[in-house]
Amino acid sequence: MTREEKSHLSDSTQYSYMPNASNVNTPDEKVYLSPFNNMEPGSGETEEEACGWLGCRHAALRRFRHPTWVLVFLCWAGAIQGMVVNGFVNVVISNIERRYDLTSTETGTIASCYDIASVLCLIPVSYFGGLGCKPRYLGIGILVMGLGSIVFALPQFTTGLYSFTGDDVTYCDIGANVTACTSKDSLSNYKYVFFLGQLLHGAGASPLYTLGVTYLDENLPVRSSSMYIGIYYAFAIVGPAIGYLAGGAFLNIYVDVDTVDQGSINLTPNSPRWVGAWWIGFLLSGVLAFLVAFPMCGFPTKLPGSENYKKEREKEVYHRKAESAHTESTDSQAACNIKHIWKSVKTLITNPTFMFLNLAAACEGNLLAGFATFAPKFIEAQFSLLASDAAQYVGYAAIPAGGGGTFLGGYLVKRFNLGVRGIIRFCLAISIPCFLCVLIFLVNCENVLFAGVNIDYGELASNGTREFLGKFTTSGCNANCGCTLENYNPVCGIDGIMYYSPCYAGCSNSIPGTDPVQYGNCSCVNHHAGTMPPYMAVTGKCESACSMLPLFMAIFFLIMFFTFVISMPALSATLRCVPQHESSFALGIQWIIARCLGSIPGPILFGKLIDLTCLLWQRKCDDNEGSCFFYNNENMSTNLMGIALAGKFLSILFFSLSLFFYKAPPSEKKKEEEEDQSKNLDLKVNSKMNGNAGIGNTQSSNTSTTSITNGTTHADVNKNDTKTEGRSTTKL
Repeated sequence: MTREEKSHLSDSTQYSYMPNASNVNTPDEKVYLSPFNNMEPGSGETEEEACGWLGCRHAALRRFRHPTWVLVFLCWAGAIQGMVVNGFVNVVISNIERRYDLTSTETGTIASCYDIASVLCLIPVSYFGGLGCKPRYLGIGILVMGLGSIVFALPQFTTGLYSFTGDDVTYCDIGANVTACTSKDSLSNYKYVFFLGQLLHGAGASPLYTLGVTYLDENLPVRSSSMYIGIYYAFAIVGPAIGYLAGGAFLNIYVDVDTVDQGSINLTPNSPRWVGAWWIGFLLSGVLAFLVAFPMCGFPTKLPGSENYKKEREKEVYHRKAESAHTESTDSQAACNIKHIWKSVKTLITNPTFMFLNLAAACEGNLLAGFATFAPKFIEAQFSLLASDAAQYVGYAAIPAGGGGTFLGGYLVKRFNLGVRGIIRFCLAISIPCFLCVLIFLVNCENVLFAGVNIDYGELASNGTREFLGKFTTSGCNANCGCTLENYNPVCGIDGIMYYSPCYAGCSNSIPGTDPVQYGNCSCVNHHAGTMPPYMAVTGKCESACSMLPLFMAIFFLIMFFTFVISMPALSATLRCVPQHESSFALGIQWIIARCLGSIPGPILFGKLIDLTCLLWQRKCDDNEGSCFFYNNENMSTNLMGIALAGKFLSILFFSLSLFFYKAPPSEKKKEEEEDQSKNLDLKVNSKMNGNAGIGNTQSSNTSTTSITNGTTHADVNKNDTKTEGRSTTKL
């Protein structure tokens, strides 16, 4: 075999070895060409290949010139990014609204700032970063992301203590006038600090899933690349799960825990006025990001062996009949001009397989972003749970589904050595059961009975129809109590009906020393005649009698699992169907499309459909609507099922179109045809050789060799093995 053939054979085998390419006459000197190899055959150590920072490049750092170490730090960076942006931010949004007097529109804009910054930075970062030192771009990005977390937590340390007064709990005071709206100093201008923090998050994270993925991919064999990237994405998915769990736990700690004893306050996590320690997670994330950024900057531009792996990847690039894809320019400055950028864009957008994979990614991103933002709110509304408990339930589902699904998807691509066609077929096969699982949203829970919203005051719970009354109403039992809608503080009566506040329940006093607070003498709460119970209402929402939570969480887990199983193979197909030197730029374009058509409009669309199901809006002094207090559970389930089914259907359609339009290079087509012919010839030759003693095994192995340069048949190869050795390649 020629040197190129031996290189191809060794690159395709994880633990195979070959003679040192720099000295083929010393066969005893072996060099292992596996993904765990620290040396490149035939290449000497140069200053550019060493690890270090600026002029500090010690020889002891050579042991870190390995994809495994790159993977370690990328996994940490991906987990931190997911934990902050997709975990902590989504969990603490409602508490930030309450603490800093923000509207839902403003907090929605806060969440969108991340994707806006990512879109603005992806093109320059992915293109120019692909031409420069990728680890340096990655390290700087992680540093910026950590700075964003610190900025996001700043309002906690630049404002006073969170204050609430006893006036927020209003009792029924017969003959009192309705209290006018009171005004206080607003902290809403802090929204600009949150905007800045999220913009820094987005800018800093933009290199992670473009340059980070391509840096791993170009320094690994094709067979191992999917496995490594799958591990990376698994940690990126575990991050949000940790964010949900840890964020939910932090919300059970009082916001000013650093200055106020939690036992000295009269609030509990069950109170609608409670604000948890939302800021702790952002400080921890900022510190961790600073620790990861420094070593990430020290990796070299290329790891040993990258040139050999590059040749292997070019074999599956989408083939064009009219013109061949332009080759990589050796002059990096010439590649930076506008003409070259436009040529790169034209090459990618005229690749139908690449574009349909982008549209499928946008559909998946739309659903993932929407569910990540509103799944806790949906569970909270459907099953009448606390916000912290709902966030932790989502985290329990996200840890095994997100991490395990992403890892499994990468492993299956590696285990079965799937090509582009096989990967897309795999994505289609997984998308169909995921589409069916979305039907779980047909199952929904009945709303709790809410006096003045879906049941009249004084009506028994057993007679409630749960039909919306059209608007919030009052009754004679609280008409003279002087109640106001300014303060929402729901209580649950012993009759199983929820009331807007103690005042609207007609309660005239509370029972001292009770936790949660209990109220007595409630004129609107039904009780047995002639008896006076020890209390008549208790702070908090009424618990739902629905028992569908375990079933819903099980199917919701499957939806997330199937979705994340697809993500890693789809990414591998994207990397393989574009020219190798365009891979960073291609991922940048894919992330822009996925964000502009997916993750940016996704939460907005989900939020709008959820808002359409609102039955009771918060009313402010200026008569503007604030947040929603009470939703129609059935309509919410129907709306979310509709958008999820539509998204999954479009995803299946785009995967099908990407498979239909994929054109393999001529060498790959010829390879497939030869493999089919080889199987047929093997059957014929093996049947003839069964009667030949002593030579069957040798001839059977020789039939796996075929000539590429002159079209020699298998039979000719067997007869002229020594003559054709220099012109043949081994089929694996």
